[in-house]
Amino acid sequence: MNLRKRLVGASLAARLAVASSLFGLIIAGGAIFLGYWTLSDQLDKRTSTELDGKVLLLAHLLSEMPAPPAISEQLHRFNDLLVGHDDLHLAIVEVGTNRVIWSSSAVAQETVERLRVPGTDDASMEWSATPAQRYSTAVGIRTVASGESVRFYLSIDRKADAALLRAFVGATLLGVPFLLVLVSAGVWLIVRTGLLPMTRFGRLAASVSTSSLAQRLSLDGLPAELSALAREFNAMLERMDEGVRRLKEFSGDLAHEMRTPVATLMGRSQVALSHQRTNEELRDVLAGNIDELQRLSRLISDMLFIARADQADIAMERESVSLHGAALHVADYLSLLAEERNVTVGVYGEAEVRGDRMLLQRAVTNLLSNAIRHASPASEVRVEIARRDEFALLAVVNQGSGIAPEHLERIFERFYRIDSARARHDGGTGLGLAIVRTIMSAHQGHVDARSVAGVTTVTLQIPVDSHGPDS
Repeated sequence: MNLRKRLVGASLAARLAVASSLFGLIIAGGAIFLGYWTLSDQLDKRTSTELDGKVLLLAHLLSEMPAPPAISEQLHRFNDLLVGHDDLHLAIVEVGTNRVIWSSSAVAQETVERLRVPGTDDASMEWSATPAQRYSTAVGIRTVASGESVRFYLSIDRKADAALLRAFVGATLLGVPFLLVLVSAGVWLIVRTGLLPMTRFGRLAASVSTSSLAQRLSLDGLPAELSALAREFNAMLERMDEGVRRLKEFSGDLAHEMRTPVATLMGRSQVALSHQRTNEELRDVLAGNIDELQRLSRLISDMLFIARADQADIAMERESVSLHGAALHVADYLSLLAEERNVTVGVYGEAEVRGDRMLLQRAVTNLLSNAIRHASPASEVRVEIARRDEFALLAVVNQGSGIAPEHLERIFERFYRIDSARARHDGGTGLGLAIVRTIMSAHQGHVDARSVAGVTTVTLQIPVDSHGPDS
């Protein structure tokens, strides 16, 4: 457990070095076992081959013996078979009585006593005199020239093989730790070198602040894995930069727009308090203050709506919405404003979309109220609805002074006003069209405007079945 805690807090290079060492230890252990088994198997095969060769020579010598007693008389020929092979031991016995005719050594004599093999088939067996002394023995029956049979016990001492196996194990056990240390050091050095580009991330993260979010990581020289990480890191900085920029814009816009109503409230109040006023005069001042406070309240509400929309925090309740019905509802709601401006409102066409009814009605209200306020007297403001492929189109058309081309691209920006004095006189906050664009974005839709020869058309393009984030 302590080792695990230490590894968790260790550097990545150290952790990879330790992991490589453990993995290398497992591989080395498997390699040692496989090498030991292979070497032992090859030594066994070599011993078996050597015994088979000696058995053939022995059979040839026995076939030249006239009779079993002649074996004792021609021992030099059998000694020639064993000369230079101190690890070979031979014993020859009579088949019936098992009497030893000749044995080359005490080990050969012991072999006869330990291995009493019945039958006439050749056999190979392993036996040990002591735990450290192992022998491989070939046992069989051969005939001499007279046709009589003798049994032979030809043994080979495996102490040289055992010594070789012990040396193999000793050398590997001695060399493996040094090899693992070397591998660990190599892995640590390679990983450390490979992770050097990561210092770029550290340097950039240390230098990032709200005033320096424009910095980005360079992808030059980064490996593929870190290039992907760097791209994601840069994308994160881009999102942070965009969020901070929006926050600054929001704060600046809000401060700028609140300054006028607050200054108006302060000025009216200070003027009212500067002299003795009648109750009627104070009532007029309070009524004017209430108008400014209502405008200020609408401004704050609209700004909060846009801010929440920027953070995808609008609660949407999606349902099937008839655009014709929604437009009629809004037209009825704005009928008094239309009468005041001597303007009529007509709703034409039909299409259904899946969206938030209240938000869509708010977007239509903002467009239609703008169109009524800027329409020529005795004209008609038309709401034209149609279906085109997978989109529903709702266009608000009015006849008036029109919008100059240089303003068309900017009318959906926050607080952008073509005529600031008129907008304030009408009680607008300068956020109506910005809210429309925000609502369209929430529905994966689009809004655009065009103005030709005094006829201004603002069109909402809404997916029939949008799949935005639901509440």
